[in-house]
Amino acid sequence: MEGFIRSKNNPEKKFQMGRRGFLKTGSAAAAMGVLGAIKAPSKIAEAATATNYGYIPGNKGQWSKLRPEVNYGGASVSYAEYNDQWLGTSKIVGTVKSTSEIDMGFSQVVRGLLGQKPKDGFLKPGRYPLATAFGLAIGRVSDDSVVGGVPTQNKLPIPDPEQMSMHIKDMAYYLRADEVGIGKMPEFAYYSYQMDPSLMGVVARRGEKNIEIKEKPFNEKMPYVIVVAVEQHLETWLASTGYDGIAIGQSYRCYHAVANIAILMAKYIRELGYNARAHHFGNYGAVMAPCLISAGMGELTRTGDCVAHPRMGFRNKVGAITTDLPLVPDKPIDFGMMDFCRVCNKCAENCPAGAITHDRDMVEHNGYLRWKSDFKKCTVFRVSQEDGFSCGRCVKVCPWSSKEDSWFHEAGIWIGSTGETSARLLKGIDDMFGYGTEIVDKYKWWLEWPELYKIY
Repeated sequence: MEGFIRSKNNPEKKFQMGRRGFLKTGSAAAAMGVLGAIKAPSKIAEAATATNYGYIPGNKGQWSKLRPEVNYGGASVSYAEYNDQWLGTSKIVGTVKSTSEIDMGFSQVVRGLLGQKPKDGFLKPGRYPLATAFGLAIGRVSDDSVVGGVPTQNKLPIPDPEQMSMHIKDMAYYLRADEVGIGKMPEFAYYSYQMDPSLMGVVARRGEKNIEIKEKPFNEKMPYVIVVAVEQHLETWLASTGYDGIAIGQSYRCYHAVANIAILMAKYIRELGYNARAHHFGNYGAVMAPCLISAGMGELTRTGDCVAHPRMGFRNKVGAITTDLPLVPDKPIDFGMMDFCRVCNKCAENCPAGAITHDRDMVEHNGYLRWKSDFKKCTVFRVSQEDGFSCGRCVKVCPWSSKEDSWFHEAGIWIGSTGETSARLLKGIDDMFGYGTEIVDKYKWWLEWPELYKIY
């Protein structure tokens, strides 16, 4: 029954009004009345004008022909200008330096810098069969010769960069991206050095006791970045603890999807005569967070360097294409995420690693302001916990990630994006109905392999 909810802290089933039961009754409408004179965004109430099959032809300057309006899920969104003091809503307070991929969490694990058990947990083969299957497929499209290459000598003229930008977005949607944006490529978003072998190269060698990781310089400089996102499956997260076996399956499925989109788009652009390199989980040459922000795909959050989208929250994985194809970049967005994170704390309260800070305010890190969350604690838990493999608990519990499509949820997201007072209201509603922390058993479709999760 929908009214029975089981949570991590209370595994016994108890009766609680679930979100679906709430929406099926008249309670949702009553609750909206209780909220007072708050008006839902107009687009919730407006019926879409469409031709047969729901297709709305696009004109020059629209988001795209396939998606004439970007889907922000009801959030109140404004746009930020590019300048030297801010990247979107992230304040720059000094020189932001490019980082080396060798310093990322998984690289530190393989190098033994975060302890023996995390290293053994990451390098033990076969701990989760679905991840192994996806890892094989991702690895096949991770070589430098696949993500990059030399453009054709026949450079086609691009007289209208705005039209080309719309076309590129259409191409991404055609290839089954869920969201796409174009940004000015921040120079500091590039890695100064890549890890060698790559992460997928390490994954392919799981079972070896010692894998030496070196650095290799990364020198690309392109003016634009195209960012594509694929959603993780909502109902699967509703049935998951967030750190059971399916957590890594959710990630790898999307990493595989965006890898295919990115390499196809990069190759297509090179065939037009322009430089283009794909960046995906198997071969990143850039840090995705600043690329996302620049492309109008989200804002920084309490989790540190993770970026949330207005509609999907963290519930997606991304890839990118850096290019010199003439394009018109989108603007970074502001949908109140920093005000919301300042008062919410739900990810910090539910993080099994204790990696997410409870601090109210951001602190300086590498020349910009962010929340001081601990990526090392996060990484250690993800590779060494034995109740599953990896973790996406913050994805599951975040109020921006755990919403089904409905007018009520769109109205709630709009409320949460309009300041700290409204954010407290949305957080309170979330807690009241158990959003994010419930486990909806009827959606569980996968099998668990507890005998494989053990490290020793």
